[in-house]
Amino acid sequence: MITVAVTGGIGSGKSTVSSAMAERGAVLIDSDRLAREVVAPGTPGLAAVAEAFGPHLVGADGALDRAALATVVFSDAAARRTLEGITHPLVRGRFAELRAAAATDAVIVNDIPILTSLAVAATFHLVIGVRADPDVRVGRLIQRGLTESDARARMAAQLSDDERAALCDVVLSNDGGRDELAARVDALWFERLLPFEQNVREGRRAPRGGPALAEPRSSWAADGARLAARVSAAVNGARVDHIGSTSIPGMPAKDVLDLQLTVPSLEEADELSGRLGAAGFPALPGFDQDAPHPADDDPEHWRKRMHVNADPMQSINLHVRVKDSPGWRWALLFRDWLRVDPEIAAEYLTLKRLVAKAHAGDASTAGYAEAKEPWMASVYPRGLAWAERIGWTPE
Repeated sequence: MITVAVTGGIGSGKSTVSSAMAERGAVLIDSDRLAREVVAPGTPGLAAVAEAFGPHLVGADGALDRAALATVVFSDAAARRTLEGITHPLVRGRFAELRAAAATDAVIVNDIPILTSLAVAATFHLVIGVRADPDVRVGRLIQRGLTESDARARMAAQLSDDERAALCDVVLSNDGGRDELAARVDALWFERLLPFEQNVREGRRAPRGGPALAEPRSSWAADGARLAARVSAAVNGARVDHIGSTSIPGMPAKDVLDLQLTVPSLEEADELSGRLGAAGFPALPGFDQDAPHPADDDPEHWRKRMHVNADPMQSINLHVRVKDSPGWRWALLFRDWLRVDPEIAAEYLTLKRLVAKAHAGDASTAGYAEAKEPWMASVYPRGLAWAERIGWTPE
């Protein structure tokens, strides 16, 4: 199965998107409904809210006065954080119970309005954001019975669309009619979510094309951070770095994010393989070694493990390397060197363009990668000299 978060500001239409996915076969879990369940009469959650905000918020019938609580938390950021500290762990626990009860081939959609941190976003296979023009959202909220001032106050209390976008793998626009939104949901469901779920379930990589270079994308840095957090969350917080050309500002590159997971040993890497696969990063057998470079050409020192993407719309190479091994150090050193030395960056880009042109018709990137290795070996001593000269360390 895969788990998908759908998030968006109030009035954006996220619940419409979630419902549309349920119509297409998703298992829908509504966090608003769970949030009501965990503070229902007689629950530990309600007792904790009453202790934090006062017993006057509990009516004679034993139920929470949600309107009165909303008035408090939407105007006070500290109060809102206190409430979230009470309810969010309870909601996540209930979500875990419902997820465990779902079928093994399910696409589980969690309608979650208050997704505010990368740590929470990283626990899902995919995060879908829904956005709409602020005036459109205000109009929708007025139709629900809010005043314009109340609508704008509630919108201002939430993340902005730009802040939320950094947590999302895909953002759907919902400024138009239902037919437009339905077409976007269809494309996402059939072209991404269903193949993603099947790939995860079968431990299969998503198809990928040849070595075409793309112009630098402003999203690569945020994509790298978000996916590194997702990998790290799958393996109990281990170090994950964004490496490779997409981590170099302004560098044209294949639209493939290279990440490096740090492990203490290859035995540990093998133990983590199943968890990475379940998180959407299946192992790629047969790619278990980097090309040895001069100064340390013992092949055993360049061993690694390789994982890739099950998501058909986001290509990833996840290099699993042992801490302090030559390949681990070189990946970090080469990235940092390219970031600060325009001369070596230009030299590398010239090589990339020549090799990409020579392998433009290839069905895979294997030939492209192999053709770069002689140059990589030639600059390896220069990189080590640069690191020694400036006192570089991988930390």
